[in-house]
Amino acid sequence: MASSVTTTTTVGRMIITLSLLYLFTPTLVSSECELLKYDTNLLEFPLNLEYFEAEYFLYGSMGKGLDTIEPEIAAGGPPPVGAKQANLSPLIKDVITQFAYQEIGHLRAIKKVVEGFARPLLNLSAEPFATVMNDAFGKPLSPPFDPYANDINYLISCYVIPYVGLTGYVGTNPKLQSPISRKLVAGLLGVESGQDAVIRSLLYEKAHEKVAPYDISVAEFTDKISELRNKLGNNGLKDEGLIVPTDIGAEKKIQGNILAGDKDSLSYGRSPREILRIVYGTGKEHVPGGFYPNGGNGALAKRYLKRGNN
Repeated sequence: MASSVTTTTTVGRMIITLSLLYLFTPTLVSSECELLKYDTNLLEFPLNLEYFEAEYFLYGSMGKGLDTIEPEIAAGGPPPVGAKQANLSPLIKDVITQFAYQEIGHLRAIKKVVEGFARPLLNLSAEPFATVMNDAFGKPLSPPFDPYANDINYLISCYVIPYVGLTGYVGTNPKLQSPISRKLVAGLLGVESGQDAVIRSLLYEKAHEKVAPYDISVAEFTDKISELRNKLGNNGLKDEGLIVPTDIGAEKKIQGNILAGDKDSLSYGRSPREILRIVYGTGKEHVPGGFYPNGGNGALAKRYLKRGNN
């Protein structure tokens, strides 16, 4: 008799448990979908920079882009303007090729979670990079800076945009509602941070070398680029070069700055608005230019453009 009662009780508990799962699982799924919907604009926005990085690394290392290697990821967006293969040593070419394939993975990973959008028009010719350098130094460099000329020039050009994407992920993560979204951004941020660390390390090794023919050191280039990004972002100090005053260095004890961070050595975060101000080169999120002649794609970028046209 006791055995029969125990069995009946166990079966009853199983039925109740299954019933509860049946009742609440649809609600949980629905809730997760709602959270993902809330996160969509924030998750798709980084595609603008991921497209830039993918195309710039692909062309720089191999002389060909998404339209050749992964055309479906470009989703019919216009091909980049002026991109070409850089004159790189075997080591730097290998590193940049690795980055290129990683960026393809990033684009795919984002599009698995949100629909995303087609590649925006990108100007990857030497001219926008030269403009950045001229603006950074407050005068035209002669001859104009050519990012594709050699290892050092290309690495300095890689310092210009990818770090901005990293700060975007840091700024986005606290605003996300869904665990799926936060997991995705954490994964993206991990590799983007690694790429930035590699670029900064390679440049730091040559920090005091002069960049021919300008008689300007590598460290000076990074300092001026970071100053320009702080100015364009217009939201305080969120960028640091390779060598900084001691009171900005880690624990206010050192000038070497191989990784950028705040007073607690935590990564800086930026909003989509700040990022657009920087990558457009205009200091205004509603005025496109620079590497994005027609502006970025996606709801957030289009919303700012629309406001500027009103």
